[in-house]
Amino acid sequence: MAGLAKCARSLLSAPGVTRCILPRLSAAGLVNYRHNAKQLHSCTVSSQILSLMIPDIQQSFVRTYSGKPPLTIKMVEERVLLVLRLYDKIDPYKLTVESHFMKDLGLDSLDQIEIVMAMEDEFGFEIPDSDADRLMTPKDIVQYVCDKEDVYD
Repeated sequence: MAGLAKCARSLLSAPGVTRCILPRLSAAGLVNYRHNAKQLHSCTVSSQILSLMIPDIQQSFVRTYSGKPPLTIKMVEERVLLVLRLYDKIDPYKLTVESHFMKDLGLDSLDQIEIVMAMEDEFGFEIPDSDADRLMTPKDIVQYVCDKEDVYD
């Protein structure tokens, strides 16, 4: 039983496993990675559990960076129109880029707020209330998002 406890301790002290099992804890064992890896491979029980949890232990130490995919004005326009078409109070057949939310589509101010919130979710940034009041057409939203995200053709 003492051998099993030793294997369990060595399993939990491996930094990659710690990150998988206990994500809120820091991986303090990074310095002792080689020592822990030797302990893990000497214990058959913990290496079997480790192989089930992490197929390649080296992959857990790879750090990657990425940004958002590049946007074009056409992509922004398509995404805005898609979100608006999916909104249940808008008739997709009446919707154009130039449609006014209140005059052409029959929406009220609460619907406009819901549309702005949907655009915030779609593009991943907050639109201040002072700017949201000016967004009355899909074209206004496209222009605002392009200005905010530095999209130019």
